[in-house]
Amino acid sequence: MSPHPVRVAVAVVSDCPLLRRGLEQVIDTAPDMRRVASVKGSEEWDYETGAADVVLVNLQSPLEDMGRLISRLRQQGRAAVILSASETQTELFFFIEAGASGYLSRSSEEAELLAAVRAVASGDIYFSTRLRDQSLREQHTRITHRERQILQLIASGATDREIAAKLNISEHTVHTHLDRLRGKTGCHRRADLVRLALLRDGVGEPPG
Repeated sequence: MSPHPVRVAVAVVSDCPLLRRGLEQVIDTAPDMRRVASVKGSEEWDYETGAADVVLVNLQSPLEDMGRLISRLRQQGRAAVILSASETQTELFFFIEAGASGYLSRSSEEAELLAAVRAVASGDIYFSTRLRDQSLREQHTRITHRERQILQLIASGATDREIAAKLNISEHTVHTHLDRLRGKTGCHRRADLVRLALLRDGVGEPPG
C-alpha cells in the first residue's frame, strides 16, 4: 500500500444526492484515501476534479457525453471508474474505448468499490467481477488453452507473426485459431478480441 493517501474525487453526474453521499461515506472511511471533491454535474467537472488521481463517475448522461468526459480525464492523467446500472458488455466496451480504467455495477459491495479505486490508482484496470462472470461464463468453457494464450498475446500487442513465433506454430495456424475465436465469441475485430482478453484476464478481484 502506498504511504500516501490515494486522492479520490467523487464525481457523480446525477441529481441523486443519496448516491453521492453514499460514495462520499465509503471513500471517507477508507484510511488510505482522501476525497478531494464531490461533483454534482458535468458542468463542474474540469475545475472540481483537478486534484484527483481517481474519479468515480455515476452514469446518468448520454453515453456520447460520458465518453467525451472520460476521454478528457484520461488526457489529463486521471483514471475514471464508472458506476453503471446496466452492466452490459456493449456499454463496457464503449467505456474501455473511451479510456475508462474501471467499470462497476451500482450494486457492488463497498469492498469491491474500494478495490477498484486502489487498482486503478496504481495503474491497473478493474472491471466488475459480476459482469465478467455473467457475460463470459459460457465463453470460458468453450475457449481452449491455446486460444487463451493467443488472446493474451493479442492483448499485449503482438502481431500474428509474433504470436506464431512465440507459440512455435505457423502463422496459418494462428489465423485458424483466430477464426475459431471470432466464431465462438462474436468478436470479429482485433480490437474486440483485445477487450475480451482484458475482461478475461485483466479483472481485479475484490478482497475475500
